Amino acid sequence: MNIQPAPLLVFCSFPDQTVARQIGTLLLEKQLAACVSFIDQTQSIYRWQGQIESESEVLATIKTSIAHFDLLEKTIRQHHPYEVPEIIGIPIVEISPAYRQWLNAELCDL
Repeated sequence: MNIQPAPLLVFCSFPDQTVARQIGTLLLEKQLAACVSFIDQTQSIYRWQGQIESESEVLATIKTSIAHFDLLEKTIRQHHPYEVPEIIGIPIVEISPAYRQWLNAELCDL
């Protein structure tokens, strides 16, 4: 029986397209992600150090597996300019068999 790692969708925001692409490319090169998609010019408001902040950001959706999350998170943290980057993983409940097979084939063996 071939057991495949559980797929995971990770959200991560970046200050701009350049940083998002650099880190996204690194994740692909290390085979920690199969695909990284960018949503440009999102607006975030949040509380930081007691103040309400507002920023224009790039949101990345990163397709990976639960098994790869720890190393993916560590890699993002090492290269991300934010003190506390948004790195949120959401298990994928439903996925087409062909996409799941492709996703798992693109990730490194752990």
